[in-house]
Amino acid sequence: MDAAAPLAGRTVVVTRATDQASTLVDALTRLGADVVAVPVIAIVDASDEGAALAAALRRVAEFDWVVVTSANGGDRLVGSGVDLSAVQVAAIGPGTADALARHGVEAALMPERFVAEGLLAAFPAPPANGGRVLLAQAAGARPVLREELVAAGWDVEAVEAYRTVHPSIDAEQLAQATGADAITFTSASTVRGYVEAAGVEAVPPVVASIGPVTSEAARTVGLTVTIEAEEHTIPGLVSALVGWFGSLRR
Repeated sequence: MDAAAPLAGRTVVVTRATDQASTLVDALTRLGADVVAVPVIAIVDASDEGAALAAALRRVAEFDWVVVTSANGGDRLVGSGVDLSAVQVAAIGPGTADALARHGVEAALMPERFVAEGLLAAFPAPPANGGRVLLAQAAGARPVLREELVAAGWDVEAVEAYRTVHPSIDAEQLAQATGADAITFTSASTVRGYVEAAGVEAVPPVVASIGPVTSEAARTVGLTVTIEAEEHTIPGLVSALVGWFGSLRR
């Protein structure tokens, strides 16, 4: 290991789902960190196996906008093969926009702040004769986006695009994670999944959050958030970790 690497000698826990962890794991490893992967969530199909989303997409021309709140929703939306050329698509952040772009769909709107509140601030007013929004989101998603769009005058149809579940975690993985220097949380569900599996006492001393919604979830379960990424993305989270540990050396 290169001793000059900014995260050399640090052990960092990654809590993302197994099929989504590689970007963060690879970035941390390149910077010298030892990574403990503890996938406390898994992304699975909607409880109706996608029937409601498929039904809504068959009527997609009825909507003015389709709003996608995560890369997982984006993959399921455009993976359906439905033609979205007649509707404008809004993505909550660059990860979601990238998921859409992989299938040839360009987001017409992406807010500067990659949270629901940022999207609401950037979202246009409905047409004078009313407008319709299809909201593709996770089961149990925060209601703020739907509620505020309705309050703004939009007719919103919210559809469950996928679910987040908490798989069982290997005891050896959790033991390694407990002794780490830092833990990364990339969503509220990763916070809940880790604490349910390991308990608050097993959380490493440095808690790094990708953004305010995740930070609030951490505080709700009794954690102190040490680091919050200024840009609510994986690169932003990595940068925040590098900055924090770099400040300890100065």
